[in-house]
Amino acid sequence: MSNYYIWVPIVVGVLAIIFAISLANSVLRKDTGTPAMQKVANAIFQGAMAFLNRQYRTIATLSIVAAIVVATVLYLFSKGTDADRLSLAWHTAIAFIIGALCSGLSGYIGMYVAVKSNSRTASAATRSLGEALIVSLRGGAVSGFLVVALSLLGVSILFTAYNGLSNPSVAPSLIIGFGFGASFVALFAQLGGGIYTKAADVGADLVGKVEANIPEDDPRNPAVIADLVGDNVGDCAGRGADLFESTAAENIGAMILGVTLYTATGSPSWILFPLVMSAFGLIASSIGLLSVRKSAVIEPDKAAGRDPGDIAMRQLTIGYWITCILAGIGVFVGSYLLFGDSKAVGAAGLAPWAWYGLSGLVGIVLSIAFVYITQYYTSGTWRPVREIAAASLTGPATTIISGISVGFECVALPVIAISCALGLSFFLGSHVTFPTNSGLPTAINPGGIYGTAVATMGMLMSCAYVLAMDTFGPITDNAGGITEMSNQPEAVRDVTDALDSVGNTTKALTKGYGIGSAALAAFLLFSAYLDVLFSYTKNPDVYHVDLSNITVFIAALLGLTLIFFFSSLAIRAVSRAAQNMIEEVRRQFRENPKIMAEKVEDRVDPDYARCVDISTRGALRAMILPGVIAVLTPIAVGTILGPQAGAGLLMVGTMGGIVMALFLNNGGGAWDNAKKFIEAGYLRVNEKGEVVDSLDPDGIILGKKSEAHKASVVGDTVGDPFKDTAGPSLHVLIKLLSTITLVLAPLFVALHP
Repeated sequence: MSNYYIWVPIVVGVLAIIFAISLANSVLRKDTGTPAMQKVANAIFQGAMAFLNRQYRTIATLSIVAAIVVATVLYLFSKGTDADRLSLAWHTAIAFIIGALCSGLSGYIGMYVAVKSNSRTASAATRSLGEALIVSLRGGAVSGFLVVALSLLGVSILFTAYNGLSNPSVAPSLIIGFGFGASFVALFAQLGGGIYTKAADVGADLVGKVEANIPEDDPRNPAVIADLVGDNVGDCAGRGADLFESTAAENIGAMILGVTLYTATGSPSWILFPLVMSAFGLIASSIGLLSVRKSAVIEPDKAAGRDPGDIAMRQLTIGYWITCILAGIGVFVGSYLLFGDSKAVGAAGLAPWAWYGLSGLVGIVLSIAFVYITQYYTSGTWRPVREIAAASLTGPATTIISGISVGFECVALPVIAISCALGLSFFLGSHVTFPTNSGLPTAINPGGIYGTAVATMGMLMSCAYVLAMDTFGPITDNAGGITEMSNQPEAVRDVTDALDSVGNTTKALTKGYGIGSAALAAFLLFSAYLDVLFSYTKNPDVYHVDLSNITVFIAALLGLTLIFFFSSLAIRAVSRAAQNMIEEVRRQFRENPKIMAEKVEDRVDPDYARCVDISTRGALRAMILPGVIAVLTPIAVGTILGPQAGAGLLMVGTMGGIVMALFLNNGGGAWDNAKKFIEAGYLRVNEKGEVVDSLDPDGIILGKKSEAHKASVVGDTVGDPFKDTAGPSLHVLIKLLSTITLVLAPLFVALHP
């Protein structure tokens, strides 16, 4: 009976793709706005697609080379007969190519619809806040549902095609390549997109806002189109590829852990459970999305003075809570259906399905906790952002010092939350025991480890909705730029500004969600790697990774160093590309004074295409080195020092990556929103220059063009490569370390028997 459950993810995956297509059709039928809006939108579209085409051609070449190398290595060094080695090699290589293709396709299609949604959102903003909110959210949801559906379908179909129904214990090890291919593409997509967007953003902000004293998205800024393009290639395509590989790698890791329990019980339900949970998550996310309706949005003129941004955020929050509540129900339903007749035994009178339902609930609660922890550190409502804004009164240096201190501080609460979730889910899962004569290794607690896997699946159930909120961010950002550049009335800009501020919050929340899921999955993927080693060696000692072993210690130190060195390369790449952008913007202002002519009729358009080209070339060149180093380091360590050393690198490198990504993401987000806090007019001082309440009617407003604002812009530009390049790329690197070691475990074991 359990085998029939494989149809749940396949059917739901197909329905989710149909749902995404219907959302795309509903958005693309909307009005595209005035000719001026369409002109700006077309420039953004052409720049984004040109960059993505060039980027994916480069990534495709690298992917084909990587697939050939992986297949060759597995054939030459894996154990078994020639037929066994050939089967492992070609199955893994095909899975790698399919994973890479699906990852690229999901990012490409999602970004296409997102770019087409921006002018439609700008046009909708001329009519109502509710319509603009729905258009932008559903435009973002196309990416969210495609990413999760293609990941789910890819893993499910490969599992079935690789004889998973007749031989469930072997198939998961053959489809590891799917996760590796997804991670490989995601790393380069996130790196390239992040470098592109921040090079343009830094150049546009420092020269436009600070030096030229012109507003954000002003058409006189030569870098403005490149900046708007960057929002899409970084936040849409890059983040889509990131979460695609998250769902793929973590599903496959959980399935590998399920193989051990299948061996003990004879039930494939333990292997299929992650796929069924992802399917239930898609259903929950679709209902949560549809619960946000135009009729439920209170228009600003009827809201008794309430901030339109708060109105929009409340609707998104309601949708998220509905998704989480339904996901919680789905965890228990799925656990009951798949584990209800299991040979496992639950303690304290509770059935195994109840214990694992509680474990999944822990993951859902962690996702909610991460949302609110991230919001605390990156929203202007709370102390950290206001502290940075106050520090801007004394200049850029204190702004940067304050932001770094907030970045270091913001690591503590998320790590405590992760530790509690891992410990509690392991504890709950430990209450499930399996037949003692099943051949399970005695060195581990399989029930507890599987509990952490179930918690990870619970956290990922809301992935489609969270990714919809993330892509909502660049859509509304672009809509604001289009509104500004097409000279729309101030009332329209007020609506797009409100949605843009919400989008900044949702993008920060998504980064927190992404690193939270990566952190929760770290133990899952690490355990899966040890299970793979055990399957080759049959030696329970592989489950003991001893830091007193000199090779393990060296590998662990190299893993931690990789995190810092990789972050350095990513940030340096932004710095170099931004320098070129700054020089180009200054050159255009200097050589063509008519760009800044006082009379509108005397002005000429700057050379936007030149800035787009600078960002494109800089990003494509700069993404190669950090990406190659990230791929080669775990391979070199496992090959030279052995599989246990590879485990040490994976364990400590993942821990370091989690902490560093939290610092970069939240620190950068706090700098960004401190700037927006000032731009919104909330930084107020008394006659002595002391900070007063943001709503104090007697306070002196220090807004745009003030010295405090200029200092906050400098802080924001420092945080830009933190939160949009290095930080998100570390999400991918963490899981890339796991998928590489999982795929190449046969090589490491063969070289170090």
